[in-house]
Amino acid sequence: MTPAERTSGTGGISVERDRCVGAGQCVLAAPAVFDQDEEGLVLVLDNAPSALRSDAAHDAVRACPSGALALR
Repeated sequence: MTPAERTSGTGGISVERDRCVGAGQCVLAAPAVFDQDEEGLVLVLDNAPSALRSDAAHDAVRACPSGALALR
């Protein structure tokens, strides 16, 4: 376990951008963790969200309609 994983609420976020459909549910659920690029595809702003943001990150992963997001 890395120091970032020990201090964060998640072990990190993995993204499959080719699966992203640009629904933006991740941004709505966790705007401090996710954004969208000019094409509407997901961008991760915080790959190891703190414990304070981990609930929102989990919600975003569950809300993703394409399954493009996962927590490690």
